[in-house]
Amino acid sequence: MRREHTIADRVTSSALWRSIVRHGYPDTQRNQALVIASNVFLHLHPVKIKRYATKVTYTFCLGGLSFFMFLVLTLTGVLLMFYYVPSTDQAYTNMQEIEASVTFGMLMRNMHRYAAHGMVIAVFLHMCRVFYTGSYKPPREFNWIVGVILLVLTFLLSFTGYLLPWDQLAYWAITVGSEMAGAAPIVGEQAQFLMVGDYEIGQATLIRFYTLHVIFLPLAAALMMAVHFWRIRKDGGISGPL
Repeated sequence: MRREHTIADRVTSSALWRSIVRHGYPDTQRNQALVIASNVFLHLHPVKIKRYATKVTYTFCLGGLSFFMFLVLTLTGVLLMFYYVPSTDQAYTNMQEIEASVTFGMLMRNMHRYAAHGMVIAVFLHMCRVFYTGSYKPPREFNWIVGVILLVLTFLLSFTGYLLPWDQLAYWAITVGSEMAGAAPIVGEQAQFLMVGDYEIGQATLIRFYTLHVIFLPLAAALMMAVHFWRIRKDGGISGPL
C-alpha cells in the first residue's frame, strides 16, 4: 500500500498531471465547482435550471433533436463517403451499389436521408417555438440571428446533398435552382455561374456541391452551433414563458 501510495503521489505531483488536472479530488465544494468549470463536457450542462425548463411541452426538445439529427448525419455521412465517388460517371452507380452490395448500406443511406428531412423539420419548428414564446427578445436577439444562420445552413446542407445521387431528381432540382439564381437582378448571371461552376451543369457542379456538403457547410454549422449553445448559457439558459 505504501509503494502504491508513493507512486500515486509522484504521478499527481508531476508537472504533466498538474497541466491536465488543475485541481484536487472533488471532495470539497470548491473542487467540485472547479471540476465542472474546467471540464468542457460537464460545462455544457448548467448546475441549476429553471423549473419551466424541465417541461417537455415548453420546448418539445426541438433544439436537442436538431443537434441529434446533425450528429446522425455526420456519422452516416462519413460512412457513406467511404463508398461514394463524386463523379458524374460513377455517382449514381455508387448509390445503387451502396444500397445493394454494401453491408448495411441501405440502412446507412436511409438514416442519412431521413435524418436530413428530420433536421429540416426540427430546426424549422424550433424557430417557430422560439418566435411564438418570445425567446428572440433582449438579451437573446444575437442568438436569434445565430439561429437564423443555422436555419439557412440547414437548408443549404439539404439542397447540396440533394444533388449528390446524380439522378433525374437531382439533375432537375439543380437545374431549377440555378435558373432561379440566374433570374436574380443585376448579379443573376454571376450567381448562376458561381453556383454551377461552369456554363452548363456537369462535373464541376457536382464537385462544387460535394465540397460544400461535406466540408464547408458542416464546419460552418458546427461553429454556429457552438456559438449558439454558448450564448444560451451566457443568456441565463432557456428563456421562460411570456
